Amino acid sequence: MSAPAARTVLPAVAMTAVSMVLTLAVVVMWLGTAMPWPIALVVGLGIDGGWLATLAYERRLAAQGDHSTPVTAVGWFFGLVATSVLVAHAATADGSAGAWLAVAWLPLAAKALWLVHGLWERTALTGSALEAIQGIQQEARDEAAVARARLRAEAGTEETRLAAVTQAGARVARVQAQTATTLSRAWSTLESTRAGKDTGRALTSVTTRVTPGVTPTWELPVWGPTNPLPALDATPALSDAELDRLVDEIRHSETPALSYREMSTRFRAAGHSASEVRLRGAWKRVVAA
Repeated sequence: MSAPAARTVLPAVAMTAVSMVLTLAVVVMWLGTAMPWPIALVVGLGIDGGWLATLAYERRLAAQGDHSTPVTAVGWFFGLVATSVLVAHAATADGSAGAWLAVAWLPLAAKALWLVHGLWERTALTGSALEAIQGIQQEARDEAAVARARLRAEAGTEETRLAAVTQAGARVARVQAQTATTLSRAWSTLESTRAGKDTGRALTSVTTRVTPGVTPTWELPVWGPTNPLPALDATPALSDAELDRLVDEIRHSETPALSYREMSTRFRAAGHSASEVRLRGAWKRVVAA
């Protein structure tokens, strides 16, 4: 018998033995005054024997995985009979009624303990099954712990990122506010300077932004001798016909024909010059032709 089974069956066996002894003793003492004690002993043994026989039959059926309601009912009947005998004896006893009533519940308690043991047997699992269940539970707990840790880490990372973004945004806002204040002060100073009588004429030689409509005449000073550079020869602009011919020639230089972007790149690489508007117009004309 396994240790878990012993924890439920041993109390039931002990309670049953005590109940049978009490029932037999009470029957002999109670009925022994009204009939010969051998007859009272037979009555007591009959109650205990009937109870023990039904209990043995119930245990055999339980071992086979079966159950019989009539047998269970008979077993509870014998338990009630034993309890009734104990209660009746306690009611007629002189001076010790309370003590006998205190033990009158033992037969029913013994039946209840056998019921508990039967329930344990129907729900008991083997050691391997219990280990498998414990492994599944442990795996579920591990996965839950890992998921919680991952969520906490992601939440901390997101919180740090948001804090950094917020601080950076606040710094940018402060710099923009300071820059706007500085520009406002600079424009205010420049406006007051332009509006001055003497300073306005002095600024005329610096920029036309301050005094619109006036051409500046101030030039940068020249330090040291200078050598004039020859003017760059302007490349003559291509005519539409030449531009169309070049575009068509470059476009059909490979098979299949080049795209506009490839043609434009090769056109510039060849040293030709044309505005993007003219080049795209020539492309459209060549494609349409």
